[in-house]
Amino acid sequence: MSEPALPPVDSAVPPVVPVVPAVAVAPSALSAPSVAAEVFGPAIGLAERYAGLLAGPGVERGILGPGEASRLWDRHLLNCALVAGFVPSPCSLIDLGSGAGLPGIVLAMLLPDVTVTLLEPMARRVTFLEECVAVLGLGNVQVRRGRAEDSAGQLSADVVIARAVAPMYKLAGLAAGLAQPGGLVLAIKGAGAAAEVSEARPELRRLGARDVQVLRAGSGIVDPAVTVVRFTAGRPPGRSDRSAARDAGDLTRDARGVAAGPFRARRAQPGRGRGRRSPG
Repeated sequence: MSEPALPPVDSAVPPVVPVVPAVAVAPSALSAPSVAAEVFGPAIGLAERYAGLLAGPGVERGILGPGEASRLWDRHLLNCALVAGFVPSPCSLIDLGSGAGLPGIVLAMLLPDVTVTLLEPMARRVTFLEECVAVLGLGNVQVRRGRAEDSAGQLSADVVIARAVAPMYKLAGLAAGLAQPGGLVLAIKGAGAAAEVSEARPELRRLGARDVQVLRAGSGIVDPAVTVVRFTAGRPPGRSDRSAARDAGDLTRDARGVAAGPFRARRAQPGRGRGRRSPG
């Protein structure tokens, strides 16, 4: 006896997506620690609202891992905020592989004179990012869906930043492809940053990267301190040495000026920022 024929597959029916169970988070875990008010300044209210978005819809949709909700401040929000001192202001900035908006959304809160592009390839993350930008009223942020490899030549910025995207030997080329000649690349890394830089030396030389440094910020505020790999992007073929050096020198001096202390970055002020809307 032959088996009954299976019903035809309806290609219009979307696949079943597993639902990530919401994790109960104690209210105290979402409350900003006392040091956060000093780091975020007038932007602390926005940071608290963003923490709620990450712990709520962010976890429910699988944008952020369930285990991260209880350590949003020390591992994510403060960690990203402390990098603001390395970003010259004003400038344009691309957050490569933005994910949940870390660090791009945090930097946009703290640096209203910086135009931030959140570059993310996954559609569900892009939707989450667009919702966060709208809820927080960040007029200096745009969200773009795309991969770094495909966006090179279409997008560029003075600063390209990335967090937990790829090993340094791979990230260097992705980030350099989006950076303006003489622009800065900032890679937020962990304890193995120096080893990653050593492994990436051949690629960094091929790219013409200059002033490669492993820097730390936030000692005594977060443990461990934030580790950042910083380098100056090389010039594209055909650009003169003099003009490339001039551009690189100007941007590097600005970056060193604001990086002297962890809170030297210009903080958000009421009514400031390009097209910034007051959060509702």
